[in-house]
Amino acid sequence: MRAKLESVLPYSLLAPTLIFVTLLIVIPILQAFLLAFQAPDGSLTLANFQKMASDTSFADALKFTFLLLLFIVPAQVVLALVMALLIHTRFKGHTFFLYIYAIPLAISDLAAGIAWLSIFTERGYLNSILNQLGILERPFLFLSYQNLPAMFGTIVIAESWRATAIVMTILLAGLQVIPRDYFEAADVFGATTLKRTLFVVLPLLRPSLQNALIIRTIFAFQTFAVVFALAGRVIPVMAGESYNWYVANRNPGVAAAYAVLVLIFTVLATWVYFRVLKTNPAEAGYD
Repeated sequence: MRAKLESVLPYSLLAPTLIFVTLLIVIPILQAFLLAFQAPDGSLTLANFQKMASDTSFADALKFTFLLLLFIVPAQVVLALVMALLIHTRFKGHTFFLYIYAIPLAISDLAAGIAWLSIFTERGYLNSILNQLGILERPFLFLSYQNLPAMFGTIVIAESWRATAIVMTILLAGLQVIPRDYFEAADVFGATTLKRTLFVVLPLLRPSLQNALIIRTIFAFQTFAVVFALAGRVIPVMAGESYNWYVANRNPGVAAAYAVLVLIFTVLATWVYFRVLKTNPAEAGYD
């Protein structure tokens, strides 16, 4: 009886996670594929993808999604790595600094977008401060459709602020499992901070970097609430177009086609990260 219970225990512990993943991830993905490839009469078709490709916003959505990915992910990884290394030095007050830096983790995407909207709008906090300091005589239009670079820049700043904390948390967790003996050995051999980071920290941190890049890239492909709050549809993105087709245009088939395309890009990016930052079982902590 006891042996039987012990054999069942692992499956019972995994069951809640498997049920959660099945109900909230696997089934919705299957439904999205079915919607994307299904015509109203139930037959299989590529009409939804053809309609998506002929959509006037498709090219811009594709362009801005990848531009955001290129601007946000590298900047966030570098910034998060610097912050994680700084906290890992355990300077006085580093715990307080960690709590402050982790605040964005508790804020939803839309709330973060609205908060940054109040900063960058024509009569927002930033223009008011610059005007009070005498730097600007008239408000600068950060969010004008006539100034797309400035609008794009505000989105990069807002999205970087919102999601850098999760990257930093992953990297900091990775730093915590690296034995301090390695750092002490590097110091004994006279390695500078830069050399220690390049030749000791980064190689040992590769599994965490891989996880951080995968998670952040997935989030970057899904970004749309901050973009909607700051730019509306002036700067379309893939996830936003999926939402727009489902809610505004009442066309779940094209919305699902956008979602399937985002999923394909996400899987491809994950595959590239696994290939480029390949780790062995010992480095990943499985051995």
